[in-house]
Amino acid sequence: MIIAIDGPTASGKGTLAKRVAAHYGFHLLDTGLLYRAVARAVLDAGQSLQNENAATFVAQKLEFGSLNEARLRTREIGDAASIVSVYPGVRQALFEGQRLFARKEPGAVLDGRDIGTVICPEAEAKLYVTAAPEIRAHRRWLELVKTDPSLSEESVLEDIRRRDERDSTRSNAPLKIAEDARLLDTSGMDIETASREALRLIETALSRKG
Repeated sequence: MIIAIDGPTASGKGTLAKRVAAHYGFHLLDTGLLYRAVARAVLDAGQSLQNENAATFVAQKLEFGSLNEARLRTREIGDAASIVSVYPGVRQALFEGQRLFARKEPGAVLDGRDIGTVICPEAEAKLYVTAAPEIRAHRRWLELVKTDPSLSEESVLEDIRRRDERDSTRSNAPLKIAEDARLLDTSGMDIETASREALRLIETALSRKG
């Protein structure tokens, strides 16, 4: 069984994906970490993020099981990942690995931006998790300001809007809601409320699939 959870940055989809995976006892893949890892490796190699060939080469060699999450969760790497993720070569290089992961038994939860539309359009349940940009920016600021006290919430909001624009307008696998996805707006929800609603929507989708 495959559960696809898509949505923009800081919408809460990552936390929800972890909870959903734990609830069902499924494997979990945060596909955003793959693009962050590619961006990190390109920078570590002294290459430009504008070098599509370098980014594609890194993506082709990427080991899914060797992702250092703590090293990849910075604001800079998040923005860099949004740059390399537009390259068709990078997306193609990571495509089959994500497809293979999705077939793990007894099931898999994949969290990303194009899971329900491109990677696993056959997923039994699809969620599109979102929230107002200002709320997403506040959530991300609370997370990042712990390590960067000088960071302003306004600058985080600018980053959020820039990434939304880049992700939704790219020609290859743009961020968009799948036609058969359930929409979950977490703007006015705490994590417990959002988790309950996510599970309710997933159960509804699964019951309709038979």
